[in-house]
Amino acid sequence: MLAGYESGSGGREALRLARTVVALTGGRLTVAHVHPPDRPAAAGEALTVLKQAEELLAESAPELSAEFVAQEARGVGRGLSTLASRTGADLIVIGSQEGGAHGRVAVGAAGDNLLHASNEAVMITPAGYEPPERLGRITLSYVRRPQADEAVERTALAALALDVPLRLITLAVGDDEPRGRLRDDLALAIRHAQETSGLPAEAVTAELAEGDDVADALADVPWPEGELLVLASSEDASAHQVFLGEMALKVLRAASCPVAVLPRGYS
Repeated sequence: MLAGYESGSGGREALRLARTVVALTGGRLTVAHVHPPDRPAAAGEALTVLKQAEELLAESAPELSAEFVAQEARGVGRGLSTLASRTGADLIVIGSQEGGAHGRVAVGAAGDNLLHASNEAVMITPAGYEPPERLGRITLSYVRRPQADEAVERTALAALALDVPLRLITLAVGDDEPRGRLRDDLALAIRHAQETSGLPAEAVTAELAEGDDVADALADVPWPEGELLVLASSEDASAHQVFLGEMALKVLRAASCPVAVLPRGYS
């Protein structure tokens, strides 16, 4: 796993979330700060920033070892993606852009780049988010299409491995969505999740989230502490690449919990 770190609340929140995920999964953590190539002092400043990250991690999780890397690149998103490929990380964790609304995901330039070009899964934490000690549930935003069925399999297997329940939600925004068909699609997705993962029936649920807009629909269903929302990439995504469409971006920005975005073909 690769955590993008910078001075400020977004960097600290990304580090806390990455620390929590590593504790759950037993993965290997790399913490990176990306600096521009055309400023002589930038490399030294990057080492100072990484020292802050190392001290924060030592205070909060002294038992956790991590590698700290200064990466040179013309863009933070591009630098993180390059480093993730080099280190073999399959997940990039970043914080929200500074100045975003508390409790919501704010996408800055780095996040926008990663959400439209990363070859690895991307996880973004809402502003001000404090991760609990334990993951409570995985929720997948589900729309019936091949990429979403693939995401059902992946999230169901993750839920089984992490011993947490899986919830599938479909958004019904406005009055034009055929509720009956959407509920039928969710019933088929539940069966697919169980058949491909072995999750027991009681561990997989589904909800139809209804509202006048995306934020209203998300507020229609409960979001208890310890939730993780998962989004599948758009049909427009290249193979093994993240690309969020307009509706998924609205879901991400309205989310009150961390959001993970899977590349197309993610395994």
